[in-house]
Amino acid sequence: MDPISIIGLTSIIVSGLTLAIGSVLPAKAQGDAVSQALRSIAQQPDASNTITRTLFVGLAMIESFAIYCFVVAMILIFFNPFWNYLTQSGG
Repeated sequence: MDPISIIGLTSIIVSGLTLAIGSVLPAKAQGDAVSQALRSIAQQPDASNTITRTLFVGLAMIESFAIYCFVVAMILIFFNPFWNYLTQSGG
């Protein structure tokens, strides 16, 4: 197997793992956050505005992890810096 094929195969595998981890973990964390927020609102209905506002900020931060994983996967697939290095070095 030539080096370009190895880099291509590695990039595809790593980007697949990145997308898998980057979608499963934030989904689990968001589900836990919403569950806990609903439990808190059920116990203290008068604090629902504060709990909801804090929940949305937390969900946005959790979602940013998924977006970063998606961006890294797209960079590995479409703009991999190792491709250019290998083709320029004559390997």
